[in-house]
Amino acid sequence: HGMWCLSILAANIPGSYIGSAPQASYYLFRTEDVASEFPVEEQNWAAAAERADSLGVDIITSSLGYSEFDDPSFNYTYADMNGKKTIVSRAASIATQKGMIVTNSAGNEGGRKWKYIIAPADVEEVLSVGAVNINKQVAGFSSYGPTADGRVKPDVSSVGWNTFLINLNGTVGQGNGTSFSNPNLAGLIACLWQAFPEFNNKEIINAVKQSADHYTAPDTRTGYGIPNMRLAFSSLEKERKIR
Repeated sequence: HGMWCLSILAANIPGSYIGSAPQASYYLFRTEDVASEFPVEEQNWAAAAERADSLGVDIITSSLGYSEFDDPSFNYTYADMNGKKTIVSRAASIATQKGMIVTNSAGNEGGRKWKYIIAPADVEEVLSVGAVNINKQVAGFSSYGPTADGRVKPDVSSVGWNTFLINLNGTVGQGNGTSFSNPNLAGLIACLWQAFPEFNNKEIINAVKQSADHYTAPDTRTGYGIPNMRLAFSSLEKERKIR
């Protein structure tokens, strides 16, 4: 899973596949225990974010989320998805306050009992990413918004249905999940921020949101819609001339 997500960002196979930010520098943090699901993984995420901050990381792209655990006594409820309750959401919020951009998968709960976004996609300052296909159709698995306190989520959407990626054997393949729509967009945001380093994390994220195809009429599936990075670039370029 980690390799698939990284390939969407960093792969560089000329003539075959280019990721969304192939020349970026990366730190990889493994915070998940794939054999189980317990809140300690949220604490691992917090530790990784703290380490990332100490290393000078600009962007955290996180393709995971939490709602229910192997021990039901630890389970969250939808009411907890307010961006302030869960361990991982509090950690992600702190990361944004430190100046980093945090992008996170909205979740793959759209067709399941839970249905809604999962933490830390519920954090106001975190850019949570839903999934569509190349024809802008919403993926059935993509988690619904809003947050428990009524905020727009997901924020935006990107291709996470039949997303091209690199398989374990090095060939080009396809996969489904908001795990893939998230890095697909995160790499583009990295490129945008590289062009406008004088803008802070909130200004970059706002430009991305405002460029989306239904910014004035957000919904519970794609949020503000699909960003247009050319428009985001143009808006920041105009702002740069004013300053």
